[in-house]
Amino acid sequence: MKLLLIRIGEVALKGNNRRTFENALSRNMHRALHNLSVDIKKIYGRFFVYLYDEEHFYTAIERLQKIFGIVSISPVENVPLDPAKIQEKAVEVLLQSISTPFSFKVEARRANKNFPLTSPEINQEIGGYILNQIPASKVDVHNPDLILYIEIREEEAYIFHHFYPGAKGLPVGVSGKALMLLSGGIDSPVAGWMGMKRGLEVEALHFHSFPFTSERSREKVIDIAQSLTDYHPKITLHIAGFTEIQKAIHTTCPQSMGVTIMRRMMFRIADKLAKKRECRALISGESLGQVASQTLESISVISAVTELPIFRPLIGLDKQEIINNAIQIGTYNISIRPYEDCCTVFLPRHPAIRPDLEHTEKIENNLDISTLIENCLNSIETITLQTSY
Repeated sequence: MKLLLIRIGEVALKGNNRRTFENALSRNMHRALHNLSVDIKKIYGRFFVYLYDEEHFYTAIERLQKIFGIVSISPVENVPLDPAKIQEKAVEVLLQSISTPFSFKVEARRANKNFPLTSPEINQEIGGYILNQIPASKVDVHNPDLILYIEIREEEAYIFHHFYPGAKGLPVGVSGKALMLLSGGIDSPVAGWMGMKRGLEVEALHFHSFPFTSERSREKVIDIAQSLTDYHPKITLHIAGFTEIQKAIHTTCPQSMGVTIMRRMMFRIADKLAKKRECRALISGESLGQVASQTLESISVISAVTELPIFRPLIGLDKQEIINNAIQIGTYNISIRPYEDCCTVFLPRHPAIRPDLEHTEKIENNLDISTLIENCLNSIETITLQTSY
């Protein structure tokens, strides 16, 4: 059996709401590990995963690293509250973990105040025993090859030295539900992922302009949404036919205003779908100043069509930072597939970068907005995607 210690970081700071956050995290961990032989227990503010099939060790670690709310994971050895047994296990852990010669440091944390030794005394006793049992070792409190951590809890002690980083943030589902506008590009999946990281349950809306955008473009977006289920166990993806709206804008509105009006139509549709699906916010992938539709003036005019909050997690990031995040979460290689999304259809050579709201609304009077929106909503295909395990 392997024992994993799960640290919860920010979740532990939630005061009277802490139990709600911990219960959500527990559910998410059970869901991620459901087909592995495990038990999950909460003991004095920490979660422990008891992994009974050691062949699944790295699989369990990889899945846990993608659960929001987990700060880090450590494989630990548990021993009785007996100083002699703690010393023996400490030496065993070191000999299994590192080649000699090596330098080390002991850091003890005594949560159980009934234990006869204080934390500094534990450090000294264990450190001295290690030096005696492993002559090739030495103590280095400033730059050791390895730090040996010892936690003294109510019922037993835990010994560990390695940390696997977690996804941090808040458990998915504790912050309500939002609808993300998901294109086939690099930015929007990262924006959605960042919303998930703050505890949002997320559904996705994609606009598809067949035959101007190919079936492969649609498949790419499905693959992006599927990849995000590693972090969010189930994603509902809505695919809306946008062709007729883009044709109407192209034939009725000035070319320079095409992008602005297109985005306003997208947000109108997203607003109605979000309310129908009980989503209380929208998530969008704008980065300020990146393209014409992402200037302050454009964002203001586009946002005016909805009263729902619009979360733009990427607003202060540059393109390389967004790319780095996309690589980290595993969507980048899908997003760069050479299949265009609807935002590239009828793209004007000189789009307006500082549109005026009153002027924009006058131009839109030439469109049958309510009929276009109703037809688009009626065209929506809904797909439910789940993790592959």
